[in-house]
Amino acid sequence: MLHDISVPMGAQTPEWPGDQAFECGWTCRRENGESVNLAAVTTSFHVGTHADAPLHVHSAWPASEALELDAFVGPARVIELPRGHDIARDLEVEQMIDLLGGIVPLRVLLRTGVSVAGGAFPGDWPCLSASAAEWLVSQGLRLWGVDAPSVDRRESKTLDVHHALLGRNAFVLENLDLRDVPAGQYELIAPPLLVHGADAAPVRALLRSVVRH
Repeated sequence: MLHDISVPMGAQTPEWPGDQAFECGWTCRRENGESVNLAAVTTSFHVGTHADAPLHVHSAWPASEALELDAFVGPARVIELPRGHDIARDLEVEQMIDLLGGIVPLRVLLRTGVSVAGGAFPGDWPCLSASAAEWLVSQGLRLWGVDAPSVDRRESKTLDVHHALLGRNAFVLENLDLRDVPAGQYELIAPPLLVHGADAAPVRALLRSVVRH
């Protein structure tokens, strides 16, 4: 079974406040006598599900064409925020050990329940602490995915979690739609679009249920 965990890149998807919203216009229309319809879009690549490139947080780091495909395809584990967790509190190393049972997979997707998938941009969402992000990478993590708009806090200016992950050859997926996905083991299929020179790339993210015999 395939789960589509993508938030659309579209006009109905909230953009980060102040960022470029998605707009679709037309350069050719059959109704005007042209042979085809041709669309042209203006958007931030951070609208909808996307992968941040290291360039997003450091001008000397690699751009979107350097996103490594093997980080975005393969076994992944979906975990959920602990019941009753205060979203204003960062997830620390001890909580990650509890959530993961002490074994860190290559790819982890966190369902926080705080997402743009419902049509509104949230005021706040839970995040890793920078030390937890560093610990996860030290244990072999290659990809950290979230249903929230960012792996950092909305008001963060230093983007410590981005730096902790992207600066250590790990990658991030943001704006996932995990509302209908139970916690567990899956196969992730989420290669970023091959875009050159950008700070992020759009992603169509899928999870395949793992069949156990």
